[in-house]
Amino acid sequence: MRRVRRLRGRPSALAAAAVLALLVLLALAAPLAAQLTGQDPNAYHDDLVDSARGGVPLGPAGGISADHWLGVEPGTGRDLLTRLLYGARISLLVALGATAVQVLVGLAAGIAAGLGNRFTGAVLGRITDVLIALPMLVLGIALTAVVPPDVPRPLLLVLVIGLVGWGSVARLVRAQTLALCGLDFVAAARLAGNGTLRIARRELLPSLAAPVITYAAVQIPSNMVAEASLSFLGVGVKPPTPSWGQMLSTAQTWFRADPAYVLLPAGLLFTTVLAFTVLGDAVRTALDPREGSRLRVGTRKERSA
Repeated sequence: MRRVRRLRGRPSALAAAAVLALLVLLALAAPLAAQLTGQDPNAYHDDLVDSARGGVPLGPAGGISADHWLGVEPGTGRDLLTRLLYGARISLLVALGATAVQVLVGLAAGIAAGLGNRFTGAVLGRITDVLIALPMLVLGIALTAVVPPDVPRPLLLVLVIGLVGWGSVARLVRAQTLALCGLDFVAAARLAGNGTLRIARRELLPSLAAPVITYAAVQIPSNMVAEASLSFLGVGVKPPTPSWGQMLSTAQTWFRADPAYVLLPAGLLFTTVLAFTVLGDAVRTALDPREGSRLRVGTRKERSA
């Protein structure tokens, strides 16, 4: 409860959480929004773009009208609002799914490296070092480019980003595991005859929860940027499935003719990443016992003054 109060005491964290909750709600309500507006995100409307000017939307501010609240997509006339909402689904799904894969694989590898013998720790340590040293974006491009096209791209992105990026959490968990193994409660569990799996499940996992949650909170925005980068480079989500990164890739040729088509997905991506970053920093502060000690010391000084 003390940690929850610390988190609730940060207005920036509450604002970030509210923004993310609204974004998730809008993403989940994307089919409902399509029904209410009567717009299919993949339906072309050639009559809403000026073919004589290369497909620039007709009307003000990118074709905003009573039927198309945020305008239409240049060249195709597809409704921009519904595509942004469906694109939010893909971006959030990939970011959260990839983070879950990174945490699960890194947690298992880190605990195994910390509790295993010297050979196991050395092998897993070298694998972790290699993964951390490799540039994720380059490796992600290589992996997604060789996979058959019939594989669902959102699932592929989750697996690629997750399986390439678990090295950092594995190193963190290994260091924490080695530190915890030197404490009395782990030694007592071993003397009581508990096996490795039981020690990991009952003794280590509760103590590892705080650093792992902190890592996950700060890693989500990085994974969202990775998904957007891969889609921007053309190896991510394939049309007609909308994605913010894919929309930005298409929008780069329309920046002068229709700036709204660039600014809307870019602004949403920036806002989401910023909100996740602020919330992740607040979670790290709330779960850090040293931060709690500093807050208590400061409170005592204020009271004594």
